[in-house]
Amino acid sequence: MNYIENIYLCLAAPIIVAIFCVRSFPRRSLGFILSGMTACLFSFYISTFFAQMTGATPLEASLEISPLIEEALKLTPVAFYVMVYEPKRNDAASEALMVAVGFATLENASFLLSSGADNTLHLMIRGFSTGAMHVACGAVTAVVLRGLWDTLYFRIIATLGVLCLSVTCHGIYNILVNQPNAAAWVGYMLPLLIGAGAIIARKKLYGTAPEYGPPREGLRGIQSTKEKQ
Repeated sequence: MNYIENIYLCLAAPIIVAIFCVRSFPRRSLGFILSGMTACLFSFYISTFFAQMTGATPLEASLEISPLIEEALKLTPVAFYVMVYEPKRNDAASEALMVAVGFATLENASFLLSSGADNTLHLMIRGFSTGAMHVACGAVTAVVLRGLWDTLYFRIIATLGVLCLSVTCHGIYNILVNQPNAAAWVGYMLPLLIGAGAIIARKKLYGTAPEYGPPREGLRGIQSTKEKQ
């Protein structure tokens, strides 16, 4: 039996307390980490439900059901944040990574309880590779959100496109790590390559601009200067 609910409560409790103790940006980031953990909890329930409905084995569920459900639930809080609050594109991109971090944290903790903590090397490989896979998919989401932001039509198309891309990457990872020998090591290295590619793409496409842009006072000053000229 997997006590994922108990793990969720233990990990979420200090985050909830911290949310009430901080303000502004740290509170928002902590909230998205918590939403990522919540998405992991619900994905466990939904994946188990569909696996039982379809009679899929655990391996079949991890290859055919889990990638779509997990990536869709990871994207949900980011999409809600974008549609309701219309934040700056850099803010939305950063919070997409926070959701992925929260999701990977709860998933790794659940795996630790179900598989035991006696094999340190296996846990390190699994923890880093799976965590990197979720963060890499979040990084891809962040890059796409930052790039296609100015037009509502592009936002909708980009959301659907990045969901398909994340599901594909997640599914390929699950297929490879369930294979023996060299194929599994290729799967373990795949998230690191995707994450590195996302970082390089961000630097090439967007440069090294400040993460949250200039303050509003600076924008008003620039506008007033132009009006005087």
